[in-house]
Amino acid sequence: MIPFPKPTVEQFFRTYVISNFDVSSDEERLIFSSNLNGKMNLWAMDLPETFPYLFAHQDESCSSIKFDPKNRYVLAGFDKDGDENHHIYAIPSEGGLPKPLVTGDAEEKYFLADISEDGERLYYITSEENPSFLNARVRDLKNNSDTLLNIGEVSPTELATVSNDEQAFVYLRAFANTFVTGFVKTGKETHNLTPDPEKVHVTFDPIFVTDKTIYFVTNYESEYNYVAKFDLDSKKFSSVVTIENESVEMLKWNRDQNALYLVTENGVTDQIYTYDLESEKLTKLNAPVDVIEQVHVAKSGNIYLLGRSATVPHNIFKSENGKVWRQLTDNRVLGLSSKDMVEPEVVSYKSFDGMEIEALLFKAKPENSNGYTIFWPHGGPQASERKSFRSMFQCFLNRGYTIFAPNFRGSTGYGSSFVKLVEQDWGEGPRLDCVAGIEWLFENNVSNRDKLFLVGGSYGGYMALLLHGRHPEYFKACVDIFGPSDLFTFVNSVPPHWKPIMDRWLGDPERDKERFINDSPVTYLDGMVKPMLVIQGAKDPRVVKEESDNIVSRLKDEGRDVEYLVLDDEGHGFSKKENEINVYSRMLDFLEKHQD
Repeated sequence: MIPFPKPTVEQFFRTYVISNFDVSSDEERLIFSSNLNGKMNLWAMDLPETFPYLFAHQDESCSSIKFDPKNRYVLAGFDKDGDENHHIYAIPSEGGLPKPLVTGDAEEKYFLADISEDGERLYYITSEENPSFLNARVRDLKNNSDTLLNIGEVSPTELATVSNDEQAFVYLRAFANTFVTGFVKTGKETHNLTPDPEKVHVTFDPIFVTDKTIYFVTNYESEYNYVAKFDLDSKKFSSVVTIENESVEMLKWNRDQNALYLVTENGVTDQIYTYDLESEKLTKLNAPVDVIEQVHVAKSGNIYLLGRSATVPHNIFKSENGKVWRQLTDNRVLGLSSKDMVEPEVVSYKSFDGMEIEALLFKAKPENSNGYTIFWPHGGPQASERKSFRSMFQCFLNRGYTIFAPNFRGSTGYGSSFVKLVEQDWGEGPRLDCVAGIEWLFENNVSNRDKLFLVGGSYGGYMALLLHGRHPEYFKACVDIFGPSDLFTFVNSVPPHWKPIMDRWLGDPERDKERFINDSPVTYLDGMVKPMLVIQGAKDPRVVKEESDNIVSRLKDEGRDVEYLVLDDEGHGFSKKENEINVYSRMLDFLEKHQD
């Protein structure tokens, strides 16, 4: 037999991301955004063939892909080195180099909202002239004229959809992640989609089923999201579809079938359903993956789906009936199958106040285990760790590390009350949930104080810093990936359109001064005595580089063991494959160095 070495880091990170996709109206071409060649670009497949080819070369992250209804061109939104200031570009129908279409200054944002049915008018949202609240505009592609439709007021306001006759416009106004109201404008009239816009609830994914009937997702007066309807003639709001203990997270419409397609979230997994408007029958479909990230329903009724599972990377699937699926892409870990990877256990434990916390426990296979565990607080914070493939997880599991990922209070998937528990409480309840999870690891002999590492990114990076500062006795070493270090500076450095929602989400630095001090990692520098690796994208618009510069500088002044890696061409994440491989190779080296 020929002996082969253990899989390398690069093998796991040669797995690619697929961030979004669209399908032409004739279903002859599918375009998706991926880093197949190392950087994010647009790739295409001429269906039914599935061999991908480069469609548009830009080397940047893409926020949206939209075919012209008549398949004459493709629209896409690209940013620059992860700065999240997306501008809108046009690409010829056969591909090529993207042409700037709706652009402005580098710091301004332009997001595609909708396209008219004839493909002649482009509706978009922009921070130009209104960086905090955003404006909605329409560009006539025949004469290049541009018209202001709505000036955002009070809080960030986005155009969500336009009626087929282009006489009615639905807008969403965000006061927080958990408080998003919807309203429809027709001429000089404005009507709220839900009965009382002052009540805290969310509204999203509106769809004009007719020019007078709007279906949308909301949790108005409910713990879980459901499908509701608003009738423009009667001005009546009504509930349409509710599913017990599941939150609707995505809504699509098929006009020819007169059917809605729903994706729901239930803890760490998703489900997909179809709802026939005439018979009012709800039918559960067979999802090909555990986590569904995008759905496209063609006129023919064919369903295209982007998703992943814990051991299956991002892939796009197609189904004619929602029961049998064909995998169109073949994204996989180089040289490994799903059987070589680890499926997580779903566990739960009691927190400090008796609240039940669900978590994912990925146990390294016995033949690989090195005896060490990584405690992973997820980002968000109003997000969750789900049965989603992470190259990092499967790579580190292969190297012997067990991984524990709790869905502490504030996580999505467990009802609206649970999600709100992190608002104006970033550092107390969620932190104590994490501490209870660590104690659970010890009590159940999964890990101990001499074998536990702490790793987190974004809010998870913030939590890693905070846990390190307040509970250093639990950990061997800590890795912080672009985590806020000081809530006073963080709240003032976020993008302008985030600032109106920060009070409800995080708080006010003057009114809540004592809590900001108590919940800021920099308050606990004296406790940060374990070795640290800090990773930061120089172009990060959400957690600016100064957040990491500050804590690294202060810890080095104290003589602490701190390594600092700055990526000059990245933002809040890793869009370039070589950077990703570099980061996680560095992390593995760091963790290995600090084993006994």
